[in-house]
Amino acid sequence: MNLTTQRRLAASILKVGLNRVWIDPERLEEVSMAITREGVKQLINDGAIKAKPEKGISSYRSKKIKEQKAKGKRKGRGSVKGAKKARTPKKKAWMTTIRALRKDLKEMREEEIIDATTYRKLYKMAKGGAFRSKSYMRNYARDHDMIKGDE
Repeated sequence: MNLTTQRRLAASILKVGLNRVWIDPERLEEVSMAITREGVKQLINDGAIKAKPEKGISSYRSKKIKEQKAKGKRKGRGSVKGAKKARTPKKKAWMTTIRALRKDLKEMREEEIIDATTYRKLYKMAKGGAFRSKSYMRNYARDHDMIKGDE
């Protein structure tokens, strides 16, 4: 049974594509008799012809990936795009380091591990980029006898 005309008319009336037109398989005879727009409209009202729902794109997988990324997963070498300095800019890396150093210096001064003069000297050195981490700074202070009571 050829229902192309009815399908085309129904698609036009329902404002959907041809593939989204559903025709009741038990009322095919009745549908084939409708050859005018009015006839097809009547069948739509009766429920013999309907528009199928739109197919969406499932966001399940993308949500799952997002959750994993929030946990810090999926960051291996295969996922890395962009240079090292693009992923964590130079400035950000510097800020992280210098803040840690300055915090450590402050603690050392408050606990009187170092005196104000040593604090100032190490502070300036840190600012100049002499230390790459807290441990390097502490080792430097120990090696140059800057730490009190650690002879």
